[in-house]
Amino acid sequence: MRISFTVAADFRETQGKGASRRLRHEGRVPAILYGGNSEPRALTLDHRNLLTMIDKEQFYSSIIQLKVGDQIQAAIVKDVQMHPAKNTVVHVDLQRVLETEKIRIKLPIHFRNQANAPGVKTQGGVVSHRMSDVEVQCLPKDLPEFLELDLGKMELNDTLFLADVPVPEGVTIPELTQGKNPAVVSVHAPRAEEPEPSAEGAAAAPAEGVAAAAAPAAGAEAKKEEAKPEAAKKEGGKK
Repeated sequence: MRISFTVAADFRETQGKGASRRLRHEGRVPAILYGGNSEPRALTLDHRNLLTMIDKEQFYSSIIQLKVGDQIQAAIVKDVQMHPAKNTVVHVDLQRVLETEKIRIKLPIHFRNQANAPGVKTQGGVVSHRMSDVEVQCLPKDLPEFLELDLGKMELNDTLFLADVPVPEGVTIPELTQGKNPAVVSVHAPRAEEPEPSAEGAAAAPAEGVAAAAAPAAGAEAKKEEAKPEAAKKEGGKK
């Protein structure tokens, strides 16, 4: 079993919003550990230590070692909740790992030979990544650090799908077993950019608008002038 990170933790006896708020003020992060045929257990983690790990890709795709006092437990990170406006970890969900039980975890997809693909290098295409990670299922001993997809033979308008992603022995992709095979990456022609309006065109547009607005106004003035003689006739008739 490959262990990439070691995280110190403490058992947490108090729960609730108020208790969690006090823990965060003390630099601790509420966490929950579940799975592995055992009851869920509330923990606290060191916030400063967590901040050094959460930006690393491997933190979410590796087995970590939890040290709670003199107890050691292998686990995987299932969810990290961040504050919406601050660089603050609000809560962490962890799942126990047993050597004899398969785990489901998301692994990043690394794209190799992207710049050397014929569709990019000689045909002027651009690469679009449709997926950046994928959930896999395997025993802990078979867990790879990432999956790798070679783009070296992709031509213009080619697409590689989830079934094209190679996986090591003992690793499966649940999405494929469910009959799904979404696109992962494609090479396509760059989109044509709309020409920017010239200075002359930009100047002409407002002028046309002014002329269009002036036309109804001129028509209204003409109607007023036509109406004046009729009004004069009526005044003369009254006298």
